[in-house]
Amino acid sequence: MNIQSFWRDIRFLKILAQVIFILLLVLAAGYLYRNVSTNLARQGLAVGYGFLKNPASFGIGESFISYEPSDTYGRALLVGLVNTLVVSALGIVFTTIVGVLAGVARLSSNWLISRFAAAYVGLIRNTPLLLQLMFWYFAVIIQLPSVRDAIQLPGPIYLTQRGIYLTWAEATSTFSAWRVFLIIALISIPIIWYILRTAQRRASVPLSPWWTLAYIFVPAFIIWLGAILQPEPPLRPFVPELSGLNFKGGVRLTPEFAALLFGLVTYTGAFIAEIVRAGIQAVAKGQVEAARSLGLTSSQTLRLVVFPQALRIMIPPVTSQYLNLAKNSSLAIGIGYPDLFSIAGTTHNQTGAAIEIITIMMLSYLSISLFTSLLMNIYNKRIQLVER
Repeated sequence: MNIQSFWRDIRFLKILAQVIFILLLVLAAGYLYRNVSTNLARQGLAVGYGFLKNPASFGIGESFISYEPSDTYGRALLVGLVNTLVVSALGIVFTTIVGVLAGVARLSSNWLISRFAAAYVGLIRNTPLLLQLMFWYFAVIIQLPSVRDAIQLPGPIYLTQRGIYLTWAEATSTFSAWRVFLIIALISIPIIWYILRTAQRRASVPLSPWWTLAYIFVPAFIIWLGAILQPEPPLRPFVPELSGLNFKGGVRLTPEFAALLFGLVTYTGAFIAEIVRAGIQAVAKGQVEAARSLGLTSSQTLRLVVFPQALRIMIPPVTSQYLNLAKNSSLAIGIGYPDLFSIAGTTHNQTGAAIEIITIMMLSYLSISLFTSLLMNIYNKRIQLVER
């Protein structure tokens, strides 16, 4: 093949264009780095990450990993990253539930339910997120009664101005012996799902709803076998109890964490609700009519016919909302939650390492977004129709 034929090959030209673009991008990044380094050198400054090993000397009000003021700046930034990951992960789970329920409610035949869902979506989507976070923090959680006059909900759950106290579970001395049975019980759930899905495909008709009870009975049977061999339970409820001026036991959600989580869930859930509504309405009405002609109930039609097809439409925009939720968590600085952005700002104020801190934040949020996109793209690929 001569040189002239290369220039006529579309595949070669596409690869060449990408190589040229990457080279130009690398040259531009090198020029910017050299320019910044030169300007900083004139001011007696240098770009480097050695400060990460220095003691941070500031406290962090809330952390999911151990931290002391004597720890390094690197440890402090790690605490901020973990705090961001925790609230983002929980936010994605709960916002999916809220979004799906609100989206289905928007299409409900019940006038009150559909109007209530429409009012929720319209109000939340047209209000700034920062304002909503401040509302949850200053107008709701901070205004809750004191610990002694806490509002008790079933669970028990206690609502106070110091945070939300939830019943939790703690391991007993027999937890290690129970671990095998608990793992088997958890593994049985996806196995049951695969078996029922395979059986439904072979039968070509929806299985009886009674088969879904296998998700309860099989793990319960495994736990029952464990109870015979090891009578003492592996976990016991860790109930919060009022002792003196505060609660002891259970788990506490701080006012800042609770306000941030509630704000992100309600805000992002409103956008996902509209995506769910649009996805359901995008499914052809003939699909619904065909399902009803086969004798499927409304819930079966939604679960087995409409929703699987709507998912193929909903997943890409829902992925964007997940990414927005993770990035919007940086607004936590407005209510005092120590996320990555807040701790990075404190680190910058003490060290003056602006370029390094900005780079760390950009790479951190970029990594979160890319990982979330990767998981959602894998799931999106699995549910797409396979064309023959």
